[in-house]
Amino acid sequence: MKLLIFKLIIFSVLSIPFTGLAETSTQSHGHEHSGEGHGEKGQHDDLMGDRHAAPHVDNDAQNHDAHSHDEKPGAHGQSAHDGHDEHETSGVSLSREKMQLGDITVTRLEQQTIQQEITIPGEVKANRYATSISSPRIAAQIIKRHTRLGDVVKAGHPLVTLSSVEMAQAQGDLIIKNREWLRVKKLGRKVVSEKRYIEAQIAQQQAHAKVVAYGMTEKQARQLLVKGDIAGATGRFDLLAAQDGTVVKDEFIIGEIVAPGRVLFEITDEKNLWVEARARPEVAYQIVNNTRAKIKLQHAWVEGRVIQVQHVVDEGTRTLPVRLEVEDKKHQLHPGQFVEVQLQLTPRSAVMAVPKAAALRNAEGEWVVFVENEPGNYRSVDITPIKTVGDRLIVEGLTPGLRVVTKGAFFLQSELAKSGFDVHNH
Repeated sequence: MKLLIFKLIIFSVLSIPFTGLAETSTQSHGHEHSGEGHGEKGQHDDLMGDRHAAPHVDNDAQNHDAHSHDEKPGAHGQSAHDGHDEHETSGVSLSREKMQLGDITVTRLEQQTIQQEITIPGEVKANRYATSISSPRIAAQIIKRHTRLGDVVKAGHPLVTLSSVEMAQAQGDLIIKNREWLRVKKLGRKVVSEKRYIEAQIAQQQAHAKVVAYGMTEKQARQLLVKGDIAGATGRFDLLAAQDGTVVKDEFIIGEIVAPGRVLFEITDEKNLWVEARARPEVAYQIVNNTRAKIKLQHAWVEGRVIQVQHVVDEGTRTLPVRLEVEDKKHQLHPGQFVEVQLQLTPRSAVMAVPKAAALRNAEGEWVVFVENEPGNYRSVDITPIKTVGDRLIVEGLTPGLRVVTKGAFFLQSELAKSGFDVHNH
């Protein structure tokens, strides 16, 4: 009898550790699955299963389970025994008070066309459509200067006085031919033959056209004929400004003998300049005429517009010149100055884009955004950033219709971190 009682005691003592070991194994198995990235619901189910297997689970475990249940109700519905998916996302739930505290803003995502802005180098140049040069048409000597570099002149303003042997001969010939024409005209057609009358008239007109072609104005030629004195044929004449503008070039000295076509003055309208920018061919085709642009100065911006995209690639830079027209009434730009040009490209297709503040990096350095399942319940979704355009980020990995958190994403990430999970719940 004593032996039987002793055996029963030994058996009871030995059976206790095996029961505790089975309980510990069950709990560890549940936590291991949770640590592998399964949802809060899976962890909750494992803990509930442990309580059935071991009813004497302590109060701390029960409190931890209840706390997990309250903090992440949005993650319910996942099984602790589901296979692990690397694209699986985790969720976070907020009370109404925390939503207001985090200033959470959600926007329905739709495809949109975004004008991309590029910055390319450029050089300020004189507007060739608003520029003229002044040069003699015959060989002449520079006698006197009337205008200096930087002067603002009006059309017809005398720039310089020239003297030419050819002009003297032409002036003398005009005076002689004009006198003959006046005499024949006075005699009339009844006295002189028709042939002589026409010849005298044509000779006078040709002599007049010659002095004008050499550089005299109509007014100067008339003044020469009014005097009618051959002594007036000095060969001197004034070179005049062809337009209103600013003198930007006058490379000569007094007394210099210049050949026909030698540029003495260059006059341009500085209120209307060109900026010639350089763009890569694969980008230039997205630039169209009348595209608005901004030219960056040291302390200011100047507005401009595209007037021409050339079609011949520069052999040296392998770029296409893009010409912009700029109104510069304050004279902030000067030909030869290097600048930066910002302009918008023509949108090619609709894209998915979110505000830059909506995209965050998780603990593993991957880009994610938060998507609203329902008010107060959010999950993270992986994205692939493509390009930043202004304050928008073009992305891949999102579909139209998703309700993306566009404000307050950092707050959600902080709340998720407090719960002990990274964005992927790894």
